[in-house]
Amino acid sequence: MTLRLLFIPAVALTMSWGQVATTEKSQNCGWAGSSTVTSVQAAHQGQGAGGCSGEDDAWSRRDEQDDDHEGDSKETRLTLMEEVLPLGLKDLEVRITHHFGNDCISSELRGCMLIELALRGRLQLEAYGMRHKSILTRKVICKSEAPIGDVFLDEALKHVKETQLPETVQNWIELLSGETWKPLKLHYQLRNVQERLAQNLVEKGVLTTEKQNFLRFDMTTYPLTKNNIKQRLIKKVQEAVLDKWVNDPHHRDKHLLALIYSAHASDVLKNTFAPLLDEQYDLATKRVQ
Repeated sequence: MTLRLLFIPAVALTMSWGQVATTEKSQNCGWAGSSTVTSVQAAHQGQGAGGCSGEDDAWSRRDEQDDDHEGDSKETRLTLMEEVLPLGLKDLEVRITHHFGNDCISSELRGCMLIELALRGRLQLEAYGMRHKSILTRKVICKSEAPIGDVFLDEALKHVKETQLPETVQNWIELLSGETWKPLKLHYQLRNVQERLAQNLVEKGVLTTEKQNFLRFDMTTYPLTKNNIKQRLIKKVQEAVLDKWVNDPHHRDKHLLALIYSAHASDVLKNTFAPLLDEQYDLATKRVQ
């Protein structure tokens, strides 16, 4: 529960960074905007509701640079949710359950959707004002209706676009998770997210599907088929908090910072830091916290 309470402001903060009109010139370029919220809003004055081509181009360039550097194909390009999931997987056997081994990942996957939609220029927080100074009280609004091509992201975007009264980040995480006391808004819940994400990773060749008998019940397991992808993610996160550590979060890659936030909130970073030496493990854990 503590991790989740910390994750909600992290989602809101990352979404506010997504409101800066940036052009990424390299994979390691940082966020070069003003630190004030008013400057963030000013960066988008004059843009229409459909102005998301810049974010799409930046995202495509980031994927292409990842492909050139790592030798991955387009089929193995992963969304933020699909990157968090393998970090929590065991190398030999994976059993997808309702909570996927812990109580954190269900809500945090929904937060990943909001973050990625913001970084891709589809969502943003409402403008800073006297009544909404804190990012936690500011509403999530639709900036662009252009579909992304991912089932989860497009479904979440559709919900945000069609809602009559805007909601906060915390409310949207609860609505998309089905953890709400508002019966008229239960239709916003995204169901079977972990299982559907695992199937997406099967289609991309990262996982495979197997049936195993467990106490007379057939359980679906998803062993890793491309462990190099998981190792690449582990190496990227480890380097970000150790060798390539930058004290100022505004000068870090937004997507990588969001991955670290999400993995920490989903309680899967302990798997990522497990291979480190004791001193490195303590330093990495301290910096993440």
